[in-house]
Amino acid sequence: MSAVAPPAIELRSIDKRFGDVHANRDVSLVVRRGTIHGLVGENGAGKSTLMGIVYGYYQPDRGEILVRGRPAAIRSAQGALAAGIGMVHQHFMLVEPFTVLENVVLGMEGGFRLGAGLARARAELQRLGREYHLEVDPDARVADLSVGQRQRVEILKALYRGAELLVLDEPTAVLTPQEADHLFRILASLRSEGKTVLLSTHKLREIREVTDVVTVMRQGRVVATLPTAGTTPEQLAELMVGRTVRLHVDRRPARPGDPVLEVTGLVVEDSLGVERVKGVSFTVRRGEIVGVAGVAGNGQSELLEALAGIRSVKSGHIRLRTDDLTGAAARSPRHLRKLGLAHVPEDRQRVGLIMSFTARESAILGYHDDSAYNGVIRLRRAAVASSFDRQVTEYDIRPGDGALPTSAFSGGNQQKIVLARELDRNPDLLLIGQPTRGVDIGAIEFIHRRLVALRDAGKALLLISVELDEILALSDRILVMHDGRIAGDVPGAAATEGVLGLMMAGVTETRGSPEGGAGCAPAAHPEPPSPDTGGE
Repeated sequence: MSAVAPPAIELRSIDKRFGDVHANRDVSLVVRRGTIHGLVGENGAGKSTLMGIVYGYYQPDRGEILVRGRPAAIRSAQGALAAGIGMVHQHFMLVEPFTVLENVVLGMEGGFRLGAGLARARAELQRLGREYHLEVDPDARVADLSVGQRQRVEILKALYRGAELLVLDEPTAVLTPQEADHLFRILASLRSEGKTVLLSTHKLREIREVTDVVTVMRQGRVVATLPTAGTTPEQLAELMVGRTVRLHVDRRPARPGDPVLEVTGLVVEDSLGVERVKGVSFTVRRGEIVGVAGVAGNGQSELLEALAGIRSVKSGHIRLRTDDLTGAAARSPRHLRKLGLAHVPEDRQRVGLIMSFTARESAILGYHDDSAYNGVIRLRRAAVASSFDRQVTEYDIRPGDGALPTSAFSGGNQQKIVLARELDRNPDLLLIGQPTRGVDIGAIEFIHRRLVALRDAGKALLLISVELDEILALSDRILVMHDGRIAGDVPGAAATEGVLGLMMAGVTETRGSPEGGAGCAPAAHPEPPSPDTGGE
């Protein structure tokens, strides 16, 4: 009988500290060859630190690493590649003005005869693309690629360098559901060809769909390693958080009141003058959550930005209660805040926070001119600190040190800082984009509960999310956008993924009153998803 093959990688008693932070505590992990091994845990559980150790970014304070049964000292990314380990980062490491081919060969150009090296690389890229369903135009500029295509380039880079073990850190944090599904097919293809994948994430859907084995981390420790097929979402969630987690949103039927937001014939252009929102009309009432579903790139982002006053409106009318917001001056973000509108942006780091500011400073952005914070000459720092300390308790923000830079907080806690800032003002209308993007399961439960409580208090919410599960769980009414138009207006109770998916693809639309569609009918001109959406 042949000997059992050694693991692709084995970590033994890994320990790592960053000052007072004990990121990894006696972590042991065995990843078998030819498997997809999941690593799950909340933000701050120690997953990314462990991945950094595997790839040579960090050196463990204690412990041992074995690659294919042999001790390995991985002291750099180059050392990891030499050991057959490649990594696909959450934030891609690509040179945007370069082509796909140039990015793949960067650092491995092949010596003096660059042309010959590029020709060999082109042939190898074509082979890898066919073999692993990673087809990307080698001459395309990375700057012109979708997010999903850029991720394929990162995987191609690793495979081109001979990686047998591929490490992916939160690979779907910036992907649409369609792009994520295509990634899962790629990973399955890699496994079938004998490659090994270590997938770090906090999304249970990904773990359940694609992995063979799952290891759960909590507070720097491994708490369980289980065959994925024998687990349940509830079991994994409880292991991750250390308590029972409600995976379903509890909410009673909505009791919509008077209109708060009325939009009529709204047309919005992007920065290139292309119409992204094309004559959209809808109403949001007190005491309801109206969800906006759609494949990314179909006008949802431009709609949200226009309503929040950070993008110009070409034509149409916007009314907030009795106030006409058609004019640019009436839609300045400062004026909208005074009228009771709050905005949680889709991209918290680019729009919602200043990462170099302290957390307590980020927690008052947009409201820093309030007399409570702003004295005659200088900022009332004691008041700012007191406000943040209260939000720490109320919103469970971790760590609770407001003097730390915002960048020191995990994605989920950064999102809580934005939510606390916006909800603190008790807004009449909340515009919220991608509320749980990059957020762990414990924080998702908390955020969903706060949004439902706001609705039950008689507030109006407009929710934009690419996560259909989230739209279905929270929305009392769902608007589906396709190609800049509303393809459907569906009561939440009647919505299913199948119905919404057809509308998102432009195959069917609902026609009826603004309070919900009267049924489904074929669209006048059925179309597939727009090619720039990243859909497969």
